[in-house]
Amino acid sequence: MSLYSSSVKSPVTTIMIFIGVIVLGVYSLFKVPVDLMPKVETPTLSVITFYQGANATDIEENVSKPLENQLSSLQGLKKLTSSSKDNVSLIQIEFEYGTNIDESSNSVRDAISMVEKILPDGCEKPLIFKFSTDMIPVVIYGVTAKESYPALSKILQDRLVDKLSRIDGVGTVSIVGAPIRAVQVKCEPRKLDAYNLSIEQIGNAIRAENISLPSGNIETGSLDLSVRVNGDFVTSDIVKNIIITNQNNKVIRISDIARVTDSLKKSTVDERVNGQHGVRFLVQKQSGSNTVKVAKLVKNKLEEIKKDLPHDIQFVELIDTSKFINNSVNSLEETLLYAFIFVVFVVLIFLARWRASFIILLTIPVSLISAFIYLYLSDNSINIISLSALAIAIGMVVDDAIVVLENITKHIERGSSPREAAIYATNEIGLAVIASTLTILAVFLPLTMITGLTGVFFRQLGWIVSITMFVSLIAALTLTPMLASQMLRGNLYYKYKPNRFVEKANRFWGYFDNLYAKSLQFSLRHKTLIIISSIAIFVGSLMIFKFIGKEFMPASDNGRINASIELPQGIRLSETRKLADTIEQIIKTQYPEITGVATSIGTGEGGNLMTALTKSASYIINFTMVLTESSNRQRDIFQIGEGLRQELKKFPQIATYIVDPGASRSMGSSMMMGGGGSNLEVKVFGYNFDQTNKISEDIVQFLKNQTGFKDITVSRDKDKAEIQIIPDRDKLSQLGINTSILASSVRNRVLGMTASKYKEDGTEYDIIVKYDDDYLTTVKDLENMSIMGPRGNTVKLKDISQIKQMYTTPNVEHENKIRVNKIITTLDGRDLGSAVDIINNHIKEMDMPKNIFVEVGGAAKDMQDSFKDIAMLFLLIILLVYIVMASQFESLREPFIIMFSVPFAITGVFLSLFITGTSLNLISGIAIVMLVGIVVKNSIVLIDFTNILRNRGMSISKAIIESGKSRLRPILMTSLTTILGMFPLAISSGEGAAMWRPMGIAMIGGMIFSLLISLILVPVIYSLFGNSRIKRIRKNIRKNL
Repeated sequence: MSLYSSSVKSPVTTIMIFIGVIVLGVYSLFKVPVDLMPKVETPTLSVITFYQGANATDIEENVSKPLENQLSSLQGLKKLTSSSKDNVSLIQIEFEYGTNIDESSNSVRDAISMVEKILPDGCEKPLIFKFSTDMIPVVIYGVTAKESYPALSKILQDRLVDKLSRIDGVGTVSIVGAPIRAVQVKCEPRKLDAYNLSIEQIGNAIRAENISLPSGNIETGSLDLSVRVNGDFVTSDIVKNIIITNQNNKVIRISDIARVTDSLKKSTVDERVNGQHGVRFLVQKQSGSNTVKVAKLVKNKLEEIKKDLPHDIQFVELIDTSKFINNSVNSLEETLLYAFIFVVFVVLIFLARWRASFIILLTIPVSLISAFIYLYLSDNSINIISLSALAIAIGMVVDDAIVVLENITKHIERGSSPREAAIYATNEIGLAVIASTLTILAVFLPLTMITGLTGVFFRQLGWIVSITMFVSLIAALTLTPMLASQMLRGNLYYKYKPNRFVEKANRFWGYFDNLYAKSLQFSLRHKTLIIISSIAIFVGSLMIFKFIGKEFMPASDNGRINASIELPQGIRLSETRKLADTIEQIIKTQYPEITGVATSIGTGEGGNLMTALTKSASYIINFTMVLTESSNRQRDIFQIGEGLRQELKKFPQIATYIVDPGASRSMGSSMMMGGGGSNLEVKVFGYNFDQTNKISEDIVQFLKNQTGFKDITVSRDKDKAEIQIIPDRDKLSQLGINTSILASSVRNRVLGMTASKYKEDGTEYDIIVKYDDDYLTTVKDLENMSIMGPRGNTVKLKDISQIKQMYTTPNVEHENKIRVNKIITTLDGRDLGSAVDIINNHIKEMDMPKNIFVEVGGAAKDMQDSFKDIAMLFLLIILLVYIVMASQFESLREPFIIMFSVPFAITGVFLSLFITGTSLNLISGIAIVMLVGIVVKNSIVLIDFTNILRNRGMSISKAIIESGKSRLRPILMTSLTTILGMFPLAISSGEGAAMWRPMGIAMIGGMIFSLLISLILVPVIYSLFGNSRIKRIRKNIRKNL
């Protein structure tokens, strides 16, 4: 007994099974978290090593190179890059996609352990850092304060961080740019010399006094009491009165030789929020948590916390990823709703019966709800990828039901009862329906196997469309015939209760059937004209390919703009602050769309992740700007970004600047927020700094003279001034001093020596001993610095060393162990493909030294890799679709005929992209791949029915014409439901819509054009092959006679 026969004979069982699917789907819908993108664990590890006091070349030679040499032999390694700059080494290890990142982490840890022994003394232990989308902050707030600013860090730590950390789903809460409290002992050099004291002696004295030491136990009667010597400082004032020495019966205290303050340390970073002193705090979620839910809980908790904070503390929302997620998801939900309405409209217009329309439309919720079951079972989220998959599927899931029900209706019109028609008509068309669905699965299932960055975007899409199409197939072969047998009326019913609307609709579509039959007759009589015209159209479409822009991903407006401004190196933080104030005022007055501005200048003290991953210094200003929603403003982020560029050009003191709409240069930002445009990298490889700098400068000047290249920057900064102390080892040896003692002595006097910790209310604060900054303002002050040897002898720094002003490279980058200098540019008004061509042509014309080579990377490399993946996928899917059709038709010839609709689908894509000015990118490229399976469905239904009629004894021409008349309506219905299902995606304008618009445009263009080809060219080619076959058979018969 067949599946459809069983379902018709067991209606209750059938309906209960599908109700069960719906119940499971609804349950899953409420359990699945909401996020912007699927969880992505990039196969990348970072190794961060801090070595305080070392410059970039020291870091390169002593830290980065030893680590690179050991890490370069890792299994599955794709690329190894490093960045060496003052105090820190950052190594990025990129593995091939599919590599088990946890196993790789263990391999990296083992490799590092073998290198640790040869790393310099004072070098911290390398840290291994794994990046995933879960680590991107859910919310970032700016916090400003006036009177409470000195204690802001303590207040936030006690009253905010601890409470937010307890929220379900919150991972970590971090504070950036907070003022640091410390007890500072600022010594006067002349007094130290007068008493023959050193910084080290003072530090040791403080350490010796601030001690709490357990001293054992004593037994007193029945008690066993512990003994402790508690010398912990009760107040910071105790430091002033510590006795250092006793000279000539005079007690020398710290207050006699130094100024002791308990206050904020001298800031090396300036954080402002909307122009006021402040800090930033960011909240990261736990892995797998619901981003939207976590953000909502954090904001609700924050409202409670505000009531307990001092009145002068204010919060400014800088980033809330849940808003962009909600807006993007809502936009796609709206797209789904409109697509549903369009599909309903098409079905009603064609069938003109509400019962038949209801049966078909019921397929949509039944099929789509199954996607949520998959998301729940696979621990995925509802995101823009999964919702886009549903938007793609909504027009296709009704196709099988349309074909089945339309055939059932035809059998009823011929006099069959609904029950007989349901079984016989489904049996007649069932194989074609299965084959056409298998061609769709042959397209979307391979998407689930894509690796690399393309796979991140489309693996989930492939699974969802495949699952929904499979469920729709089962529904079309079981639910549709069962409901048709129960709900449709026979001819006798309509004979006594005629429906004028149905009669008019049938006459209307009958007119189209006859018109199409006449078109087929004309085409069959003029086969040569049709084929030549088709070839001309296809070749013509290839001509416009070169006029279509190429890029990796379409640019979109995510309501964020980052800007980085560099002044000449060495400019003090206070001077940089003045310029930042001016620019902040311009932003405030001229760009009302910008609701929040966070400004950061300088680098925070000590080794932290932000220091390693971001470019910061006293002469660099970093702006983070948040805009109102795109629907509430007339200018997009790209127009505002261009306006900011024009303003920054007016400041002659600015050396370089970057305005980054969409924050696409930020780590993980474009993946999470889906914004910005394409960034292009030109990599200059070579060991010699002078040669690579010269080549880089040549390329920079060339790009500045070309249109469409903005924010051109070079990754290697210009050499910076540095005071270097060159030790005289002979003199040091005579005094019993070595270079290590000299280096630590200078460091203690300039940067400071952390002598001990002062504890207050459970928090520890550094006690720092150093020279007073007022006595460290000139090179002469350095020369007269006193260094004490191990014998107590004191010598001036100038007597045991040379003090020179040198220029050093502030940062050195490697790629696969070779030095590299990167020129990075943002494209504006120019597509990625033409930009790459321009650069490559210029590189060919350059006089390149033998040991220097240049290549283009960044988004261009991503585009190249993705297009290569898409091309391979296209060929694989062509083969799979052909195999499916060959199996169905038991013929190698007929699938070949049907495949003629594929190249003309590409013609439609090129024309639609060209007319709308849309680029060919990853999204539109995948649309071309998907069209392979979609466009052959119509031809399969047409050819299959033609074969049935031929088997009944009809001639080729008559079978083609009758098949066309019979199948025109279901072909038009299935095509229009898919086209109109894509239409809202093609015209959507909400947040995140720009990402998927190229897919909608490409799919509509390809579907429309291939529909015309399927209806005209495919029957003509079928006729040619059929006639030639008949001629061969006749020829063979004559030979045998």
